[in-house]
Amino acid sequence: MSANHITKVAIVGAGGRSGGAMTAELLKTVRHTVTAITRQDSTSPLPEGVKVAKVNYDDQSTLVDALKGQDALIITMGTQAPTDTQLKLIRAAAEAGVKWICPNEWGPDSANPDLCKDVSLFAHASGPRDEIKKLGKSSYLGVVCGFWYEWSLAIADSYGFDFANKTVTFFDEGETKTNTSTWPQVGRGVAALLSLPIKAEGGDQERCLDHFRDHKVYISSFTVSQRDMLASVLRVSGDKESDWTIKKEGAEKRYNAAAEAMKKGDRLAYVRTMYTRVFYADDSGNYGKTKGLANELLGLPEENIDEATKVAMDRAKGNPYA
Repeated sequence: MSANHITKVAIVGAGGRSGGAMTAELLKTVRHTVTAITRQDSTSPLPEGVKVAKVNYDDQSTLVDALKGQDALIITMGTQAPTDTQLKLIRAAAEAGVKWICPNEWGPDSANPDLCKDVSLFAHASGPRDEIKKLGKSSYLGVVCGFWYEWSLAIADSYGFDFANKTVTFFDEGETKTNTSTWPQVGRGVAALLSLPIKAEGGDQERCLDHFRDHKVYISSFTVSQRDMLASVLRVSGDKESDWTIKKEGAEKRYNAAAEAMKKGDRLAYVRTMYTRVFYADDSGNYGKTKGLANELLGLPEENIDEATKVAMDRAKGNPYA
């Protein structure tokens, strides 16, 4: 670490969609050395320019050795990862002397008590943050970005769009707005965040990591409703609204039905509970309105939603889970 800046960043998931975008943007700054933390048997391709540290998650010493000398650790993992993996990384980071950790959150506002009450995945996000604070060796930077737009729009159980059948299900009237982000935007946001001075330089007390220490960082690509998404889909596809079947379902009714379906073994029902919940009329999904965004402070660009919609539509033509 230079006197007042982070220079060495370790990242878990550098070969993934979100982690790959963050890695690429960190490398673009030309001020960060990026090390990918990977399993010893991993064959995933990694972005050019990253260093590699192989680890065994059942041997804590390999994690500590890989993290020694790093200023920051970014954790990006899928929801199927073992629940203790992140805690192993956090404990190893503390032992190795890593000062900053971006835990594996990357979603809606897990600091919103109503969301956490209704969606267990969001509630569980507090565990890693609490562990970081308990160990007292590192500080966390919790990035809130909403659901991934290119991923979510392509999947019918998420934002309600069934592209194969040209059908969309609006939750309530489809007018509730939520924050959602693209992989490139979050990559830019993380790179900009870790490029800030640690302590304020000059008179701007907010343009520093100390301002965000042990707090959430709210970023977003778009603040949109399902009707806004449909309008984008129609522009990109050239379709008319009359070409689509529009259904409506009460948001709370949809959530409750999905919760009941979960009890009967419907695995996709949990997805429906998560996504429906951020479209409640309580603005729980619109954290830009309730908490404010760091986009301007981080110098993030305004994106073209139609370009992101096209990416999602192309994903929907194949396996959107790939």
